[in-house]
Amino acid sequence: MIRKGFRRAKDQEVVEPAGFDAFELRLGDIMRGERATMGKSLLDVQRELKIKAAYIAAIENSDPTAFDTPGFIAGYVRSYARYLNMDPDWAFDTFCAESGFATAHGMSEQASGAKPIKAAPAPFEKDIFATPATPFVPAGDAMFASVEPRAVGSLMVLVALIGGLGYGGWTVLQEVQKVQLAPVENTPTVIADIDPLAGGGLGATGAGVDVVAGFEAPSTEALDRLYRPQALDAPVLVPRDGPIARLDPQTGGALGPTASERPGLIVAADTNVESAGPVAPAGVQVTETPRPGVQLVAVRDAWVRVRAADGSVIYETVMSAGDTFDVPQTEEPATLRIGESGAVYFAMNGNHYGPVGPRGQVTSNVALSVDSLSETYAVADLSADNDLAEVVRVAELQGLAPAQDVNE
Repeated sequence: MIRKGFRRAKDQEVVEPAGFDAFELRLGDIMRGERATMGKSLLDVQRELKIKAAYIAAIENSDPTAFDTPGFIAGYVRSYARYLNMDPDWAFDTFCAESGFATAHGMSEQASGAKPIKAAPAPFEKDIFATPATPFVPAGDAMFASVEPRAVGSLMVLVALIGGLGYGGWTVLQEVQKVQLAPVENTPTVIADIDPLAGGGLGATGAGVDVVAGFEAPSTEALDRLYRPQALDAPVLVPRDGPIARLDPQTGGALGPTASERPGLIVAADTNVESAGPVAPAGVQVTETPRPGVQLVAVRDAWVRVRAADGSVIYETVMSAGDTFDVPQTEEPATLRIGESGAVYFAMNGNHYGPVGPRGQVTSNVALSVDSLSETYAVADLSADNDLAEVVRVAELQGLAPAQDVNE
């Protein structure tokens, strides 16, 4: 007997707790994880297995339609599974179960190379396997990606600088090529203003000048010289010292002769008046004898160098036998350096002094003054040096030196 209110209890569904790995793993997820564990990319697998990266991606996506020939799918899947250290048979079975691929014998239609018709993708979708280029190669940078703003600013500054320099050069060139016309004092007569009725025809012609209608045309030479500066026949020279040059020191001044010394003047004793007569110019009167000089006389070949007091070389040469050199008379005496001291003597006041030093020696810093040489050297003995006697004899015969006693 069934009592009222009796109800059959419903079967309660048992819900098991789900773990972190309770979701279904597909073949492609496992293969991608193994490949990521090995640190390989699709291009690395393509380079090592010699299988296209598009085929590797089709195996991981369980897409058999990406293969050109279905007969190679089993080999590709098993080779890729061995590369990932997976069971090749289990991997191929799982691939066939997930993709619906079935191995067909050689006589079936599935074994042919014809590919099934693939639905056209949506316009917004992009098929990575339809592009001719490999989709796994990193895309190149944009055209202006490597352009820096600072480089653009520097380029603009450089272009502005080049433009400024070019404009400045063009402006200078234009200024240089300008031709400026300067007005002249003689303005040419305008022939158009001449009255044609003032007198017609050709008038009198004289000296190469034509007279037309009362207008006297300028000569050809005048027209040629109109725009040219007038040249002078003779240059005008104005001496700067003209007033000074006209002064005659013989006729006046502090240095001129007195009235009693002028040979052409008559002086009146009672009136002190001079009557001018013919004046003869007087010569220069020397009141002091010139200072005696020093002359170098070479009796044999010798190198000689004479320096001034400031260090400049006055005379430097190899003197031969009979050569002489007059030492300039300066406030500070010059100095002598000689390579063969016994070959050169000093001629002073009609006598020969020396030699400069012993034969075969070098002598330096010899002061070439009369007083110093007279105190340092004695009068040369002509009998002691036959070369000196010969040079003196030749000089006396030529009248270049006074006679000197041999026994001095």
